[in-house]
Amino acid sequence: MDFGWSSEQEMWRKAVRDFAQNEIAPRVREFDTSGEIPREIIRGMAQMGLLALTVPEEYGGMGADWTMACIAAEELGRADISLALPVLYLVEAAWGFIFAQYGSEQLKRSVLPRVCSGEAFLGIATTEPGGGSDILGATRSRAVVDGDEWVLNGEKMYISGVRESLKMGGIHLTLLRTADTGDHRSFTFMAVPLKDTPGIMPTLIEDMGRMGISTGGFAMEDVRLPAHYQVGEVNRGFYHAMEGFSAARALIGATCIGAAEAGLEMGMAWIKERQAFGRPLASYEGIQFPLADLWAELEGVRWGVYRAAWEMDRFYQRKEGGHHDIAMAAAIVKLRAPLLAWNVLNEVANWYGAAAYSKEYPIEMGIRGVRSYSIGAEGTVNIQRLIIARELLGSEYMPYRN
Repeated sequence: MDFGWSSEQEMWRKAVRDFAQNEIAPRVREFDTSGEIPREIIRGMAQMGLLALTVPEEYGGMGADWTMACIAAEELGRADISLALPVLYLVEAAWGFIFAQYGSEQLKRSVLPRVCSGEAFLGIATTEPGGGSDILGATRSRAVVDGDEWVLNGEKMYISGVRESLKMGGIHLTLLRTADTGDHRSFTFMAVPLKDTPGIMPTLIEDMGRMGISTGGFAMEDVRLPAHYQVGEVNRGFYHAMEGFSAARALIGATCIGAAEAGLEMGMAWIKERQAFGRPLASYEGIQFPLADLWAELEGVRWGVYRAAWEMDRFYQRKEGGHHDIAMAAAIVKLRAPLLAWNVLNEVANWYGAAAYSKEYPIEMGIRGVRSYSIGAEGTVNIQRLIIARELLGSEYMPYRN
């Protein structure tokens, strides 16, 4: 067991940190206010290889492993504690990987190079107006075969990148019911382009945080797609989705760790300078003890993130372990990291006092941003608890069969 970093990983972290701190961090308030990540930042990310970096080189990606992907996610979360830009990064890294694994060769060669160059968006669409994590019960959207085409009807909601996809083009990997078996073998993934597709009716939602990337949904009314827009096997979409969720959960954990670390660094700088009753705030045990507890928890959760990355690298590169090992490690991270980041930023706000309630300081952006990861975005914290309990006890003890 080695807790160190290789020279390649160290250089990668430094390169991403330098880029993120110099190009992204100074402009976070700008795109939190404007609601759009500047194109020059997107181009810079593409030049760094940060867009869909897990996609193989033949399709324009870096073919990066999951440890390298989590390092980048941590540094991007550290630079943008609003977590808007990390959302762009992680959905393309996680779901670009799934698309590269299971998409048709024709569509991959058309879409992935444009995603990796920042010219198109790739997202995920599983949540529906009637529910999110309960895929078996809540998924009403359907796809049926008509000749050599699929015909899609239904609606997806609370998904990232709707405006970006309408503007740039690209696809959303969309889970649709294609059978009525009553179990997991009822769903198929389709690559749905939102831009200029007849029958697509988009909706945009104004979130409380992560303002630099859009949230919304889209209705599908007799949307026709060629057969090669199918992703993976028919009626195997649920299983492909579970792979993608685990990957995204690990990356979410890394971004939340980065945001928490940034929050603590800001807080430590503040309490060293700020005085109360003639002493620096940092000299009071009432501040030292929460700082120590949060930093200790941060270190533990960080290694949980890289354990999840290690499990994925072990499986996808060396064919060791399995999806159950990945699901458990990723669920633990998704349970712990968003709550930790939330607690960190709220505690740091206490140190700042009234200043934290203003937009003069970035703490409020972080509080708004990290909240999304405990109440949604690849599963709520209670969904992660159910997954962990399922892995410990077995699915026969679960009130559901996901």
